[in-house]
Amino acid sequence: MASSPTILHADLDAFYASVEQLLHPHLRGRPIAVGGGVVLAASYEAKASGVQGGMSGWRAQQLCPGLTFVKGHFSEYQRLADQVMAVLGDFTPMVQRISIDEAFLDVSGSTHLFGPPAAIGHAIRARVRNEVGLPVSVGAARTKHLAKIASQVAKPDGLVVVHPDHELEFLHPLPVGLVWGIGPVTQQKLAQRGIHTIGQLAESPTEGLEHFLGRALGSKVGALAANRDHRAVQAPARAGSVGAQSAFGRRDPTPELLRSVLGHLADRVAGRLRAKQRAGRTVTVRVRFAGMRAITRSRTSREPVATTLTLTETAEELVLHALAAHPAETQISLLAISVSNLVDQPVLQLELPVLPDEAVRPGSPTGAARWAVDHSMDAVRRKFGKSAVGYASVALSRMSSVPDEFRELAEHEL
Repeated sequence: MASSPTILHADLDAFYASVEQLLHPHLRGRPIAVGGGVVLAASYEAKASGVQGGMSGWRAQQLCPGLTFVKGHFSEYQRLADQVMAVLGDFTPMVQRISIDEAFLDVSGSTHLFGPPAAIGHAIRARVRNEVGLPVSVGAARTKHLAKIASQVAKPDGLVVVHPDHELEFLHPLPVGLVWGIGPVTQQKLAQRGIHTIGQLAESPTEGLEHFLGRALGSKVGALAANRDHRAVQAPARAGSVGAQSAFGRRDPTPELLRSVLGHLADRVAGRLRAKQRAGRTVTVRVRFAGMRAITRSRTSREPVATTLTLTETAEELVLHALAAHPAETQISLLAISVSNLVDQPVLQLELPVLPDEAVRPGSPTGAARWAVDHSMDAVRRKFGKSAVGYASVALSRMSSVPDEFRELAEHEL
């Protein structure tokens, strides 16, 4: 662990809504929401009335009668976020981007150029505001966990530096929901046991946390609450895998649900692979059950995959095997797909017609046909947008109520 608060976490404030207010000055200072039937993001003015992301549009309008809905400008989100990341890179090469609008920085090698962490935080905020036009909050601490919490405490549009001598004094009075990995469901479980602050969580026996939260999550949040975090900021490297996930509340794992969700995820993952002219030999799925227990299943083959239908079929088989192995679990709340063991695939090598026609082999007649269809759709989408063309099972499903561009902006390569 560093001896000074040289790890920074920069997080753009109400990013999607802030971009809309930047693009449309007449919306500044007004409560706005990105979306329509569902709130995808809300400005701080709307949040003050209780409007939150994921809320239905009619409920948001009830809470905030003066709310203005705007459509998302997804290309602008990416463009402006990339500009912010470029600013961060001017202060240190050690930038770890964890989503479209937030990143960690290790400035231990930059203080001799730019001053102490607090000065660097001030300079980052000033440059992002002046050069990009967006507000950003920055937290600085000795660990990634404390820096991320500090940036949340700094919101909106602030800077918080956690002094090494006062870490527990800063951390323990804060609400437990600020701990990395504790969502609303876990927060409710902890509240039922009288655990409301991070300090109370730190005082809870690890065995007890592992019992009712699960071994992995209980151990993780217990360590973070006790201020144990040895993770370093990782500089970007070429992705070892590409993945996507979808959480949807407690649902019965019907064939229709599995096909719809996995089809969406495969479409996003395979499209990102093809955009980088890559394919992967290992497909991994993750299934989270209603009780927050999660399991993974994977398959590695000789032939790399980058076509949407083949990835969908492989993921479906893996998920069905996982569900069959856990018959007592009757509901699921999350599905995820990732592809790893990546290889370059700039062109497709066709096979001689001596082997059976199997779609899993990209050079087979069926595999080549799928490859051609996907690349044709990629070309149309690049010209006319993601919604211009797609597979019917994906385009007509209820999952399409949230624009895919919005989903993808929140994801990054693993």
